[in-house]
Amino acid sequence: MKNFVTTRWLKGNLDMENLLIFDVRYELGNEEYGKEEYNKGHIEGAIFVPMEDLLTGDVGNHGGRHPLPDMDQFVRSINDLGVDDFKTVVIYDDGELAMAGRLWWMLKYIGKDQVFLLKDGIKEWKNNDYGLSIEKVEPSKGGELTLKMNNRMIADVEDVKEAIGKNNEIIVDSRTPDRYKGEIEPIDRIPGHIPAAVNYPWTELVEDLGEIDADKLVAHYSELAQYNKIIVHCGSGITGTVNIMFMDEIGLKPVLYLGGYSDWISYEGNEIIKETKGID
Repeated sequence: MKNFVTTRWLKGNLDMENLLIFDVRYELGNEEYGKEEYNKGHIEGAIFVPMEDLLTGDVGNHGGRHPLPDMDQFVRSINDLGVDDFKTVVIYDDGELAMAGRLWWMLKYIGKDQVFLLKDGIKEWKNNDYGLSIEKVEPSKGGELTLKMNNRMIADVEDVKEAIGKNNEIIVDSRTPDRYKGEIEPIDRIPGHIPAAVNYPWTELVEDLGEIDADKLVAHYSELAQYNKIIVHCGSGITGTVNIMFMDEIGLKPVLYLGGYSDWISYEGNEIIKETKGID
């Protein structure tokens, strides 16, 4: 898999020149969780990346719950953590891939190559008894980091509105089925989903990650391949990156509606559906 490395590979390459490891563990509603877990034990050499401080900007009336930060500042900050044009970056979280996926996507968005996720995260590292470190790693500023922003990777609310009425475009909702259907809504103020959106929860793929290969991914996303444009979203631009990663594995080129459902409902008059919809 082109976007992943295994724990076995990482264990054997901890001393690799130009390797950077980032720990992005995070728990919604508990901003201290990631730092506390990092201090309890992390992969040797890993640098902690705070999701709220580095990977999220200020929340406004629109843009969703986790808008992008100022990207020029993000580039400076990530460069201060050691990222440059020559580093190989491996990112991990607890294994659900969503938090690691956010940083992976942002680095791809600014044009960084050689960015990978640790398959099954630190959970698998612990299962293999590879050992943990409690030594805090002080980052060293990286060399030149060239900004090559790829705006073709991102969609906004107007793109989504246009896609609703087009037969050659599809909107993919990455949230759990009960949230998609509007049966529950634990976070956002209005339950339901965007009109014409279809539901592709990412969790089932992560649960079977050890068994996932390209053929299974092709089968999973087979009905999406017919569309000229695939717009992926979640609640606020974090968990949707997992679907983006898996689609990228098999050559699909989805774009991320970064604001997601939380942005959609921030506009008065945007229609909201509370029933399932299949692909015609």
